[in-house]
Amino acid sequence: MKSLVAPNPGTVDEARRPERTETDTAAARRTPGAGGPLASFARFVLLGGSVGVASSASVAVLAGLMPWAAANALITVATTLLGTELHARFTFGTGRAGWRQHWQSAGSATAAYAVTSAAVFVLHLVRPSAATLYEQAVYLGAAGLAGVGRFLLLRLFVFAGGRARPTKRGTGLAPTRRAGTQVSALFPVPAV
Repeated sequence: MKSLVAPNPGTVDEARRPERTETDTAAARRTPGAGGPLASFARFVLLGGSVGVASSASVAVLAGLMPWAAANALITVATTLLGTELHARFTFGTGRAGWRQHWQSAGSATAAYAVTSAAVFVLHLVRPSAATLYEQAVYLGAAGLAGVGRFLLLRLFVFAGGRARPTKRGTGLAPTRRAGTQVSALFPVPAV
C-alpha cells in the first residue's frame, strides 16, 4: 500500500529532506537560550538582576504607600510571573512557560520572598531607622543569595524537562524510516 501524503522513496522531495542524527535533532529543538550551565547562569544573572533592580525600586516606592512586607509580596508576585517567562524563553531555552513551571517557580519565589523579608526585618531590628539606601543594599544582597538558589532549582527541576522533551510534528524534521514501513506526515502506512 502506498501513502497518499508521503513521497515515494527516492523522489526529489525525500532527497531534499536528509535524515537527521540524534545530535542534529537535539540542536534543532534547542532555542537560542539553551546552553551550558555557565551560559545559562550568565543569562539568569542578566535577566534576573535586571528584574531584581527594577523590583527593588518598585518595593521602595510601594513601601511608602503600604507596609514593606505587603509591597515586597506584591512585587514578588509580579516579578515572578515576568521572570519565569524570561527564564523559560531566554535563560533555559524551553519556550513559553506552562502552568507547571509557573507554579514551581512560584514555590522558589516564595522562598526568595522569605529570605528578602527576613533580611530586611533583621535590618530593622538592628537599625530601626535604617535609611532607604541600607534597605536597598540588604534587599538586593538577600535577593542575590536567594537568586543563586533559585537558579539551581529552576535549572535542575523546573526547566530540566523542557530541554529533553521530544519534538512535535510540524517542526520540519524528516520522518523516521523503519524497515517494512513508510512513515507519512499524517499516519503510518505499510510499505509494499
